[in-house]
Amino acid sequence: MRNKVLIIDDAEFNREMLTEILEGEYAVISADDGQKGMDLLVKHESEVCVVLLDLVMPVMDGFEVMTVMGQKGYLKHIPVLVISGEQAVDIERKCFDYGVTDFIRKPFDNELVLRRVRNMVDLFAYRNCLEERVASQTMTLKRQYEMICRQAEELKQRNEQITDILAEVVESRNLESGEHVKRVKTYTKILAEELMKRYPEYGLTEEEVRIIESASAVHDIGKIVIPDNILLKPGKLTNEEFECMKSHTVRGCEVLDHIEGVWDERYKKYAYKICRHHHERFDGRGYPDKLVGDEIPIEAQIVSVADVYDALISERCYKKAFTKEQAFHMITNGECGTFSPKLMDCFRNARETLENVSREKRETV
Repeated sequence: MRNKVLIIDDAEFNREMLTEILEGEYAVISADDGQKGMDLLVKHESEVCVVLLDLVMPVMDGFEVMTVMGQKGYLKHIPVLVISGEQAVDIERKCFDYGVTDFIRKPFDNELVLRRVRNMVDLFAYRNCLEERVASQTMTLKRQYEMICRQAEELKQRNEQITDILAEVVESRNLESGEHVKRVKTYTKILAEELMKRYPEYGLTEEEVRIIESASAVHDIGKIVIPDNILLKPGKLTNEEFECMKSHTVRGCEVLDHIEGVWDERYKKYAYKICRHHHERFDGRGYPDKLVGDEIPIEAQIVSVADVYDALISERCYKKAFTKEQAFHMITNGECGTFSPKLMDCFRNARETLENVSREKRETV
């Protein structure tokens, strides 16, 4: 508790008089020069509520005391009342520049000194209390923020685990190793980052790129409801079979609609759009909704290119793998349907990165 008054004055008479004025309400300690006063202040720093300071003293004068107090940070929570015989206004102004709280000239009035001390002690006590509350509240908010960040990270990991599990289910039905999903996620990230950099008008952020990358894993989730005789058919599908295969976009969204309470709505929204629209084409000839141009959600457009690229360079039960060069030209020439010109610009610019990633991933399989 701060209840001590420190008097630093080389005149014994002044020290005794000030002590007599204040000792009825405060514990008083005193020193006859600045250095001794600083020694006492360091020792009793947590208890001193105000310093009464003379300016002209041996060893260390009042200005030197204030300089040291400022360096140690004491002036922020301990008020200083200068009591001096100096009459010059510039001296008083200098004291305030040093951080003094108040200034009284000698000879001083006893009642005035007591009231000034009371006011300063009360004011600083209130201010220090507010600062402590703010510091406490700040610490509480910091802990709450850290907790929210941890929860967000846990939710992010849970979202990604869910999509990976669902993707593994689809791949196992499709007799794939699961590498297709991993490659599509990587290609999606590359294309999304390129689009974010080259075309800021889409408003993509790094966080959205991360979500799109992760949500791309469920683009084919609807295939879990496609019959094996269609899903695994090695030859060309009939018109009726192809219509059934196309339904995996809509059926996948139905699957996602039944997954509740395990991932956040924003993440689910991206997954839903990717699942439903990754087979739409820019000219409106895709499915299931025949959307045209940028009616197609940009996340679905990105995953669409990534999915087609990996499908072309991968061997499937119904076809052999194309070379990366063949796949690149087939996509850019429109042989796999029409894609956004801006997305194709990104695809061309990222060609080397896509091919290098493809090579690395296949070498590790």
